[in-house]
Amino acid sequence: MDISDFQRHIAERYGDVDRERGVPAAVAWLTEELGELAQAVRKGTVDDQERELGDVVAWLASLADQLGLSLDAAAARMLDADRPPTPVGGENEPAS
Repeated sequence: MDISDFQRHIAERYGDVDRERGVPAAVAWLTEELGELAQAVRKGTVDDQERELGDVVAWLASLADQLGLSLDAAAARMLDADRPPTPVGGENEPAS
């Protein structure tokens, strides 16, 4: 499954409910899932990590759909930029 198909699947399966919750809720859920992924990376099994990564990608797809954006286009734009992702503030390394 490619990223566009995945985004479309998430929108078809969960879009009505997610749109009813709204963008702020999608951001909150995405943030919560990122925290769960971080915990799985630190203390979980590979199975836990894969499940949480899937949750993060699903909420990211839902958020993109609600914003009318394409994950495929965003990924392509990142590749076209030929640079690593830059955190807010312009630093190249994560805060310690």
